[in-house]
Amino acid sequence: MEGLKECIARPEAAPAPEPGALDEALARYGWCMPLRLLRARTTGVEDPLWRALAPWRAASSLCQQQPAAADFTAFSSDDLIERFLREEDLRIVAQEGDASDDDVVMEARLDDDDRLVSEELAAIYLAQGLRSEAAAIYRELSLRNPEKSVYFAELIAQVENK
Repeated sequence: MEGLKECIARPEAAPAPEPGALDEALARYGWCMPLRLLRARTTGVEDPLWRALAPWRAASSLCQQQPAAADFTAFSSDDLIERFLREEDLRIVAQEGDASDDDVVMEARLDDDDRLVSEELAAIYLAQGLRSEAAAIYRELSLRNPEKSVYFAELIAQVENK
């Protein structure tokens, strides 16, 4: 039975089983459809029970032919991409006048009005003893985040009272 398990699991690698062994296994395990398929593949005679049940069951992977390894290595990844693009024509090509170089911003542009403020910067100012700068940062954060104004008001009070 071990040899039959190997034939069912890897039919391309295992040696073909004896037809008598298959018949004996089917007499004992008549419900085992992979055994019936293996017997049909080995003898070349289609199993009547397999044929009768085939329309009501999903296609078995045992019926499919194993792909050759050369099929997977025949094309490089560039060949596959080019073939896909030829078949589907999914290239994205910019047309004249669609976009200019001015639309692409590679660096942040800060005006004099745009100050960099964060709670971390305020904490750094506090660690350095710069309380007025930290309070100014918290005030700016309070204006930018009105939903957290109570939180920042408490922080400002703590900074000014120390």
